[in-house]
Parts: sequence; structure tokens; C-alpha cells
Amino acid sequence: MKKNMGNIDKIVRILIAAIIITLYFTHIINGTLAIIGLALSGIFILTSLIGFCPLYALFNFSTDKKKG
Repeated sequence: MKKNMGNIDKIVRILIAAIIITLYFTHIINGTLAIIGLALSGIFILTSLIGFCPLYALFNFSTDKKKG
């Protein structure tokens, strides 16, 4: 897997995941929306840690500016 995510993309995904998790634990979101949000947060965190987004690869898109 070639990395296809830049640093800003990773930071934004982690921030969005943190916001969703905070909304869940403060009981602002619940039910189906909470489950979907937590799943999305997990995906965002995982893809940020490995630096690879399968959807980006599917559409031949990259936010990583490093060449090599």
C-alpha cells in the first residue's frame, strides 16, 4: 500500500473522529447515528494512522505531496 494521505488530511480526520467521540460520550448523539458515527470515527483513525485511504486509491486520488 502506497501512502496517499497528507499530514493535513490525517489531522482533519483525527479531529473529526475526536469530535464525534466527544459527542457520543456527552450523550449529544445516540442510537443509530451514534453507531454510524463511532464506526466512521474508527475508520478515520485507522486510515490516519496507516496513511492510506482505500477510497482515495479507488479513485486514484492522493493528498500526499511527497514524490518518490
